Amino acid sequence: MLWSLLKILVFVALIALMAFGGGILMETAGGVQITVAGTEYTFGALQSVIALMVLVGLVWVFLKLMSLLVATLKFLNGDDTALSRYFDKGRERKGYQALADGLMAIASGEGRLAMAKAARAEKFLQKPELTDLLTAQAAELSGDTKKAAEVYKRLISNQATRFVGVRGIMKQKLSEGDTETALKLAEKAIAMRPKHEEVQDTLLRLQAQAQDWAGARSTLATKLKTGMLPRDVFKRRDAVLALSAAGAIVAEGATLQQQEQAIEANRLSPDLVPAAAMASRAHIAKGKKRNAAQVLKKAWGAQPHPDLAHAFAEIEPEETAQQRVVRFAQLAKLQPQHDETKLVMAELHIVAEDFPEARRVLGDLFERAPDARALTLMAAIERGEGASDAVVQGWLARALNAPRGPQWICDSCHHIHAHWAPVCEHCSSFDTMTWTTPDTPEIASATGVHMLPLIVGVQAEQPLTDESAEEAELVIIKPVIPDAVISDQKAK
Repeated sequence: MLWSLLKILVFVALIALMAFGGGILMETAGGVQITVAGTEYTFGALQSVIALMVLVGLVWVFLKLMSLLVATLKFLNGDDTALSRYFDKGRERKGYQALADGLMAIASGEGRLAMAKAARAEKFLQKPELTDLLTAQAAELSGDTKKAAEVYKRLISNQATRFVGVRGIMKQKLSEGDTETALKLAEKAIAMRPKHEEVQDTLLRLQAQAQDWAGARSTLATKLKTGMLPRDVFKRRDAVLALSAAGAIVAEGATLQQQEQAIEANRLSPDLVPAAAMASRAHIAKGKKRNAAQVLKKAWGAQPHPDLAHAFAEIEPEETAQQRVVRFAQLAKLQPQHDETKLVMAELHIVAEDFPEARRVLGDLFERAPDARALTLMAAIERGEGASDAVVQGWLARALNAPRGPQWICDSCHHIHAHWAPVCEHCSSFDTMTWTTPDTPEIASATGVHMLPLIVGVQAEQPLTDESAEEAELVIIKPVIPDAVISDQKAK
C-alpha cells in the first residue's frame, strides 16, 4: 500500500516538474535558427527541446532498423537463427535481469521474491538448466519442499544438470532423516563428481553411521587421492575406521580377523587409545605379551588413559600386587607427572597395602584437581592408615559431589559419552571424540568410581545419612589380579 502511494506521488511530481519546465521554456526568449536549402527555420526554446528529443528518438529508431536490416541480410545468407536472435535480445535481457534479481533475493533470504523472479526468468529465458536451479533453491527457501523436489527431478533428467539434481534430493532426504536413501544418492553423486568435497564428507558420514566401514575407508582414500584431506588426518581416520571394523568383527565372533584389524588400526595411529588397547589384547590372544606391552607403552607416552592401564594389567593377570607395582613402574616412567600416572600408581600401592607410598604418589592431586576418583583414593588411603570413620566419610562425601574428571567428549556438540565411539551418538559427527574434562557439570559419568582401572569405590546415590554413610564408607579394592591371589594374601 505504501509502495503504491509512493509511486503515485513520484509520478505526480514528475508531471509537475515537466509542466514547470515547459512553462519556463515558453517564457524564455531566443531559440535555435536552422537554414536548409536557403530557407531559415527558427525554433523557440520549448520547440528546440522538443526537436532535440524527436531527433534522439529518430536516431534510436534508425539504429534499430539498421540492426534489423543486418539480421535480415544474415538470415538471407543462411543464418537461420539471425532474426530470432534479434527479437530475443530484449527477452534475454529481461530474463537475465530477473535471474540476477532472484539470486540476490536468495542471498538476502527473501524466498517469495526469489520464487517470483525465478518464474519471470523462466518465462523470458526458456533455459531450464539455468532457471530450474534458481527455482529449486527459492522453493526450499520459501518452505515448498514439494516444488523443490519436482524441480530437482527435472534436473536429473538432463545430463548437464544431473549431479545438481541428485545432490539436491540427497540434501532433502538428509533433512527428512531418510539416511538410507541419502546414502544411495550420495554414492551416485560421488560417482559423477569424485572430487566434490561436500559429497565426499556426506558419504563418509553416512557410511560411518551405517557401519559400512569398508565403504567408508574407500571414501576416505578417495579424499586423500583428490587432495581433500591431509595425510596425517587420513592416517588417524583410517585407523578409526579400521578400529571400528575390528569392533564389529568382535561382535560377530571372528577373533582372528578382529586381531588383524585391531593391530592394523594401532599401526595406522599408535596414539589412538582404543586402537592401542584393542591391539594389545589381540597380541595377548596370540601369546605376544612383549608386543602388547610395547603397544601400550607407546600409547601411554602419547596420552595416559585408564583403558591402557586396564590392558597393561591384563598382560600378567596372575601377578601379585607387589609384582604389579614393579611392572607398572615401567609405564609410569613415560609420563611421571601426568595425573593419570599418579592415580594409577596410587591405586596399585593401595592394592599392595602400601598406604604411605600411595599418599606420596598421589601428592596434591586431590587439592589441585579434586575429582571423584582422586577423592575416593584419599578415602581408601585414610581407611588403610586407620583414620576414623568421620574422616573417611568426609572424603566420600566430597567424592559424591565432585566432578568426574576427563571423559570422552564430542568436539562438535560437546556431548559426553560413556565409551569411545567413531560416530557421535548425539550429532552423528565422525571422529570427533576427545578425552578431556568437560567445561560444564556432567549429568552422566563416564569416569566415575566404577570406571577406575584398578580400584572400585562404592558411591551413594542419595545425600549421606547416618545409615548411608556407614555403607558409603566401605571402599572395595579390586585389583586386576585373580581373586585367588587376594585370598592367599589374606590367609597369610
